[in-house]
Formats: sequence, structure tokens, C-alpha cells
Amino acid sequence: MTISTQTRLIQGAVLERSGAELPYSQSQPLRVSHLELDPPEAGELLIRITAAGICHSDLSVVNNDRPRPLPMLLGHEAAGVVEELGEGVTDLAVGDTVVMTFLPRCGDCKGCNSNGKIPCRNGSASNEAGTLLGGGRRLRREGEEIKHHIGVSGFATHAVVSRKSVVPIGADIPPEIAAIFGCAILTGGGAVLNVAKPGPEDRIAVVGLGGVGMAAVITAAALGVKEIIGIDLQTDKQQQALALGATSAMTPAEAVTAGLKVTAAIEAAGHPKALETAWAITEPGGITCTVGLPAPGQKIEIDPLEITSQARHLVGSYLGSAVPSVDIPIYEQLWREGKLNAEGLISSRIRLEDINEAMDQLQQGNVLRQIIMFGDTPLPPHN
Repeated sequence: MTISTQTRLIQGAVLERSGAELPYSQSQPLRVSHLELDPPEAGELLIRITAAGICHSDLSVVNNDRPRPLPMLLGHEAAGVVEELGEGVTDLAVGDTVVMTFLPRCGDCKGCNSNGKIPCRNGSASNEAGTLLGGGRRLRREGEEIKHHIGVSGFATHAVVSRKSVVPIGADIPPEIAAIFGCAILTGGGAVLNVAKPGPEDRIAVVGLGGVGMAAVITAAALGVKEIIGIDLQTDKQQQALALGATSAMTPAEAVTAGLKVTAAIEAAGHPKALETAWAITEPGGITCTVGLPAPGQKIEIDPLEITSQARHLVGSYLGSAVPSVDIPIYEQLWREGKLNAEGLISSRIRLEDINEAMDQLQQGNVLRQIIMFGDTPLPPHN
């Protein structure tokens, strides 16, 4: 194996400032720049990105709901092809197709030994610092270090990532489908697969029908759950949920007023009121699972007596409580069998240059997943 020592010139969407004024198409907080990408170090890979999804977690950095160190190359839901292997990476080969996941797992900490229930401590620390799992940064622009976004930085033509941030996937999976396996389906689907664990006769509700919520809907449908209720304020999102496998749909107020009770309720809106709705409609002995990421400092009101007297479970789930190397092959197989309608999550395919307009669309709640599609021509090395 030949180890490259050359930097590479790439293009990527760098967030210059958080909390910019709307619309982002005018304020332009993200700028597509030429960047220098260092070669992979030990335990790392160089990936040519083929597709990247735009997620609300990206928007939450742009609007400053989740502050991150800047400037940062955004994007955390992506797929691509291995172009170079760092020292010590022997279980993948150049040309392999991989999905990138936004929480690398070191394999040694308490979180990594929890079978997905607890996030990796070391991976979380490197994500907060804007570094890779192995430490340091591989991105520069005119001599300035650019931070990595939760171990991926997928809004770019290429990325260097830790081997522990990728999962190999079959080359037959279209790039845009492979990309959304890495976040939307891993997170929303994982809330169903790993937390709710519904039987075919159970009743499940999803509160908040964005990309992650809809991923929960299609996963429940793929698993053959008999009754799936989609809950959202927007009528068009309700209609989309019905098209994707929900058996009924309603607003939060309608669900509570009707006295709806479900075996498991999944909150995927990232808003306190959505979580209160999910709690209110969960039956005694049932599970309320939250995968949404609200702005820091938000509060909810629940009756603590219900927790004990009704033997209720309120569960937080990060990354769908998943072990990506275990879960992604499950979704891969469900898709191959025609059971998982991942295509239904894709609202549009766009160019990298459209990134600010895409954030406006997401802010307005008009889309599920917009997918940046990249060409397949490698860029030349740059000394």
C-alpha cells in the first residue's frame, strides 16, 4: 500500500458565521471555497464524496441553535468511494463504497460498550472540538485551519475521515440512498428498530415529520407494524407520511384531543411541545423516545407521577441508539427487498453551489432531504 504525502485541492461549503439573517440566499453564511485537504493519517481514509444529504442538524449550526467552532466545513450525512488508505487500514480497499456516520466510535469507552445506548465519549469530544477522532484537523484555507463537522465534513468533493466514521456498503446502493442511511435512516429508523422495538400488532406514532421522522415512518412500515400514526402541524407533511406508509395522520392537537394512546411515540421535531405531545399520547407501560435536538436550555412539563404509576419510559436516543456497522446492513437489506422506501425521503437533488438556498428551504419546512450530488472525476493532487 502506498501512503500519499500530498495535499489535495478540494471544494467545500464552509460556514463562515452562525446566526446570519434570513434568507440565507442573501446573507450567504456558507461559502463554497477551495480548500487544501491533507492526506489521511494512520487509521484514516480519503473519501471521494458522491452524495451528501442536508439535515436539520446542519441547519442548527447555521442558525446557531447548536454552536460549533468556526469556520467549519459542514455536512455529516454522506456517502462516497475510498480513494486512499491511511497506515493501518487493512479491512477496506481503494474503490470500496462507504457510508459516513457522524459519531465515530473509539471502541474502548463506556459508551462504545453500551451497544449503542450511550454515545462514544471520545467521539463526542472530538466532534465538539471540530477535530477527527485521531486528533487534529486535515483542512486548511489560505493557511487557516478549518474545523471538521462531527467527523465528516461531507459538503465537499472529498473528505478525510477516521476509519471508525465509515461503514462499507454495497456498490449497488445509489449514492443518494447510501448517504441518507448515515443519518436520517440511522437516527429515525434506529428509534424504531433499537428503542421502540414494536411488534406487528403494536401502535406507533411519530411526532414531527421531517426527514428523521419520516425515516421512522418508513422503517416502521418496512418492519410490518400494523398501525403507524404520523403527527405534524403541516397538512402536506401528513399527506407525505400517508404516502410513505403511515396508516393515519393528524395534528398534535387532534391527537391529544382524541385521546390517542400508542405503544411507542417517537419525537423527531426537536421542540419541547412535540415531546410533550409524544408523552401525552403514550399508553401506560409504553415508550416515549426522543431523537430531536432542541436548542439548549429548553424545558418540558410532564407529570412525574405518571412515570411511576403508569410504569412509563422516557428514553433519549442519539444516532438512533445504533451501532452503525450492525444497523446499516439491516437497512441495506430491507431496501434491497423493496420494503424500505428510502427514495421517498428525497425531495430534490441539488448542486453544492445551491447550499444557502437549500438551508432556506429546510428552515421553511418545505423539504425532507435535499441531496447534493457530486461528479465522479477526482481532483488532481495539489502540493
